[in-house]
Amino acid sequence: MSKQYEFTLDEDDKKYLAEHLHESDQSRNEALKEIRNWLIEEKPDLHARLDDKYILPFLRGSKFNLEKTKTKLTNYYVMRRDRSEWFRNRDPTLPELQELVKLGVFVPLKLSSENRLVVIIRTAAHNPKKHKMEDVFKVGKMVLDVAAMTVERTQIYGIVAIFDMDGVGLAHALQLTPSMIKNAVHAWQNYHCKPKQLEFINAPVHVNVMMNVFKSFMSEKLRKRVKVHFKGTDGLYHNVDRSILPPEYGGDGDDMESLIGYWNRTLLSYREWFADDEQYKAE
Repeated sequence: MSKQYEFTLDEDDKKYLAEHLHESDQSRNEALKEIRNWLIEEKPDLHARLDDKYILPFLRGSKFNLEKTKTKLTNYYVMRRDRSEWFRNRDPTLPELQELVKLGVFVPLKLSSENRLVVIIRTAAHNPKKHKMEDVFKVGKMVLDVAAMTVERTQIYGIVAIFDMDGVGLAHALQLTPSMIKNAVHAWQNYHCKPKQLEFINAPVHVNVMMNVFKSFMSEKLRKRVKVHFKGTDGLYHNVDRSILPPEYGGDGDDMESLIGYWNRTLLSYREWFADDEQYKAE
């Protein structure tokens, strides 16, 4: 028996859901029932999670359009099969993953921006000679999965991704092959929480070459959400409230060390969940 969803958010969230995502108590219950039956009867080969809390983010990400929801769910569980390098062996105690978590390659903030989860992605924190790009992506997906579960508003209002490009060199760029970039963009567009802003800060002058490859795989809607800020972080403050950012980025929020420690402890507490999660993927 699948576990039923209980609404625990506030009235402002309920109003936003009704106005922007076409979600009401009735539409939610009807859509969850229809999608679950579709997964059981027509798509058992996806091996999808059937609990409400795992189906609902895809409905919200598709504004309760059932056909779009079915497409997103299919793409997501096929991706989990095809990108096994991201979704297999997601044990947060593994040394190679622990090292990347502690380097802060993917760090959500505790404070939100217009109810959106803000994530700092330090694109050059890892050593390309030592760390696999596949593991960098794996850690990012692990943290995002937990953040989206623990902060429900993420699936409603989406994500602000801040890509800190400070220190990016040729070795980092060479790790990002066109096929890997294509897979990364495909994941952004089919994940259970939407990227609403993509802010690239500390961008080197030659970043346009790499950005053009990224944009070539993006939908028109996603391309419009990309902002590139050269020469530091000042341009970021026009789009993200400075006060919520860590001191390392000119803000008054928690520092990066404490945030990294918090997310490392949180990931470790989800070790059993990650082990169980590995089974959910298309045949």
